[in-house]
Parts: sequence; structure tokens; C-alpha cells
Amino acid sequence: MTRPHQIFSALIDRAQDLEPIRVAVAWPLTDVALRGACEAALADLIIPVLVGPLAEIAALAAQLKLDISGYEQVEADSPKAAAATSVALCRAGQADALMKGSLHTDDLLRAVLEAQTGLRTERRISHIFVLDVPSYARMLLVSDAAINIEPDLAGKLDIVQNAIDLARVLGVEVPKVAILSAVETVTPKMRSTIDAAALCKMAERGQITGGILDGPLALDGAINPEAARIKHLTSPVAGVADILIVPDLEVGNVLAKELEYFSDAEAAGIVMGASVPIILTSRAARSKCRLASCAVAAAVVHARRMATQPILPASRIRHD
Repeated sequence: MTRPHQIFSALIDRAQDLEPIRVAVAWPLTDVALRGACEAALADLIIPVLVGPLAEIAALAAQLKLDISGYEQVEADSPKAAAATSVALCRAGQADALMKGSLHTDDLLRAVLEAQTGLRTERRISHIFVLDVPSYARMLLVSDAAINIEPDLAGKLDIVQNAIDLARVLGVEVPKVAILSAVETVTPKMRSTIDAAALCKMAERGQITGGILDGPLALDGAINPEAARIKHLTSPVAGVADILIVPDLEVGNVLAKELEYFSDAEAAGIVMGASVPIILTSRAARSKCRLASCAVAAAVVHARRMATQPILPASRIRHD
């Protein structure tokens, strides 16, 4: 059974009830990058600060028939300079969030991770896909599929905590977290199963908070109740996971894009673990997905301001 896409519409609607956040948009020099920022502004989700070569941005805006006259614009003559300037705006409190334009992700994250001038916290940063999969009964988060290539156990601890924190902001009061592998048994020859077992024990000991963990779980056992029943997997997570933690970036990237292109999922993207949320979407992302990414960032910013969770009621975005 499938349902219509509803989750992102609810995210966007709820974010439009909040005050728009100021977003530093680094190097918006493609149709998708500039139009995405303008559409989010017109939707009252963000107030963009466009950072890049102003003459080129103006020329592109004219070509696309976009009115950017009301947006603050800051000169930067290279992608590296745009990344550094955008990060500096966030550090100075002149922007609440950061958005990747058309520069390379590595250039942006290099500025974010600078020890003295970046946006580091005690957490490792990680990317989280927020997915609306019509064949799944609830919002689904997948991490990490864009930044941490082969995270070790310490890295996975932060990846899990970042995902739990985001899910709670988005209205999932106690997220169910599946630590994925190819099998459900702890196998010394498969590091992902050892890490899964360790992460679950860390959660038991309070080193990971706010969610319920289970793993190792294969994908079917994590998201399909019938598969979980047949495999005799008895846990609060099996078959009904809110969050999928993948073994490495390749698995996560393939999984998220398979859901998007084969299962008609809508996918928003955000980076957590920095001092501000970072809006990081695929270059091929649809307009609605870009708006949803901005809505997610707005929810994070306002949750941090209010120091309360959740900002978005669970009833608005869950369908189980």
C-alpha cells in the first residue's frame, strides 16, 4: 500500500508559521542554487544572504527573471572566499544557517571545519537525509550518506546522536534507530555488526540519549514488520524504524537515491553537528525537496532558540 506525499507539505506549512531564518547562501551561481534560495524566500522560510561575485549573481538573476533586489548580498570572488565569508556570517550571528550553493561540498565543509574560524562543536558533523517514502508509514531518516565515508565507532556515535536530535526536533518523541548491516547476528568478521552491538550498549549506558536503538539489523528487518516477524526479531525498532544508520557512505548514498528514484521518495538534506544547521541537497533535488530542507533547518534553528522539543508536532508529520 502507498500513500500520497504528505510529510514535506506538513514540514513546509509548519515552518511557514515560524519567523523566517537568515541563511548565508554560498556561491549561488547556477539556476538551481539561486532559484532554490529565491523560492525558499518567497515561501517565507528564509531570508537569504547571497555570497559570491555580485555582478555574476545579478546577471544570472536577470537571465532567470528573479528579483533579488531585496536580498542582502556580500561580495566574494571565489568559492573558497564565499565559503569562508558565509561561515563568518554564521559565526558572527548574522546568519542562522548555511546553504550550499554551486560550490563543491568539500570547499564548503573545509571552511566549516576550520579549527579557529569554522563552525565546529564537540560533535562530528554528519549529513542526514529526511525522506518521505510513500510506501512507508512514517518519515524516515538515513545517515550518513554524504560526509563521513567510513566512520569508526566514535564517528557513528555522533552520527546516531545527530540523527536522534533532528528526529526529535521534527516531532518524533522517541526515535527508533536501526543500526544496519547485512545480517542480524553479531559476526566478528563484519565490523558493522560489532559497531551496531557497541552502539546499542552505549545507548543502554546513557552515552547515546533520546532514542531506542537496535542492531545489527538488515534493511528488511528494520522497516518491514512482516520480515521482522518471520525472522523472530522482537524489539521496539524492528519493522518500524524511524532512523536508519548505515555502515558507510556508499551504502547510505545508494540507499537514499534508490528510495528517491525507484520508490518515488522525496528527500531533504541537512548537516547536523555544526553550530548552525547546514542545508545540503543534491544538485538534482526537486524544488519541493529544497523547500523542505529549508523548513528542516528552520525547525532546528527555532528549536535551539526555544530550547524545547519538538517544534513540529508529531501528529503533523507522522502517518503510523
